[in-house]
Amino acid sequence: MESFLPLIVDVAIPLASYYILSDGFGFSTVAALGWSSVVPALRTVWGVFRGTGVNGLAVLILIVNIASLVVSTMSGDARLMLAKDSGVSSMVGIAVIISVFTGRPLMTAGLKPWVTKGSAAGNAAWDRLIAESEPFRRAERRFSLIWGVVLLVECVVKVIGAYTVPVHTMVWLGTVLTVVAVLLAMVVAGGSSADPMEKMVKAEVERTADNSHGEAGTDALAAAPVPQ
Repeated sequence: MESFLPLIVDVAIPLASYYILSDGFGFSTVAALGWSSVVPALRTVWGVFRGTGVNGLAVLILIVNIASLVVSTMSGDARLMLAKDSGVSSMVGIAVIISVFTGRPLMTAGLKPWVTKGSAAGNAAWDRLIAESEPFRRAERRFSLIWGVVLLVECVVKVIGAYTVPVHTMVWLGTVLTVVAVLLAMVVAGGSSADPMEKMVKAEVERTADNSHGEAGTDALAAAPVPQ
């Protein structure tokens, strides 16, 4: 159930809220869109401050959300309210791509726990591979690059849709596009990067364990008494 929580909070609740407020309570499109953003906005704030560290990607999304919501509310333009979602995707996508070329891929924050399974041995193997294996580092960069490119493509499609498709239709269609983009990124980045990295980490853990056992056996033989 926990794995579906982000989808429920960020997609299902805002979408249902929009239709309840607009169709059920007669809110304007702009007002309905604004109020339906409250829950995901609060979740973003909580996600930033609940841990001991600050996630760079979460901070970026929070800043972009706040800025785009203020601008859209001031304009009173329902289509601009929809287009702001594509602005979020574009800025996040650009930031992720830039992070790849600066050597600090933003998507690694979510990639590492998945690849290492959160184990101490897995984390240690990750650290060794990052330091010593170029194929591993290349896969790490490729993972973030794929996510960044997919988000940018999603941005272009949603901007076009925001100004060419009826607003009422674009509300649910924008959500569909987001879900498709996320699933596409997960499949492509997972198959080309996360899966190979997971296998490399597993192999490194096994190799380290075998070496440890071999060294323990050698130490035991060295410590054994010599027959007289």
